[in-house]
Amino acid sequence: MPAEVTDATFADEVLGSDIPVLVDFWAEWCGPCHKLNPILEDLAGEYAGRLRIVKLDADANPETVRAYNVMAMPTLAVFRKGEVIGQLVGMRAKFTLRNELDEILSRES
Repeated sequence: MPAEVTDATFADEVLGSDIPVLVDFWAEWCGPCHKLNPILEDLAGEYAGRLRIVKLDADANPETVRAYNVMAMPTLAVFRKGEVIGQLVGMRAKFTLRNELDEILSRES
């Protein structure tokens, strides 16, 4: 199950992580965000040790949303060593998301 992060914990949990982190910027009112949840839960298990998946409630954490110019839900941002190395906006099928994540993670750091 993806962990929750907040404005207060973002720097430690995401920017300071030793492994890449996918941040799911979501909102309670966002239907596609809820459809994405079980996909992210499955992928969290598949990518264990290679990619950490966390969730950030966009409505409750406006500082982080503003800092990364998140304009639509869901937005998935992949961070490595404190930098965004990939960003995906919108709902995706599991196989599509897996392919996109593999491509992002294969990029040079």
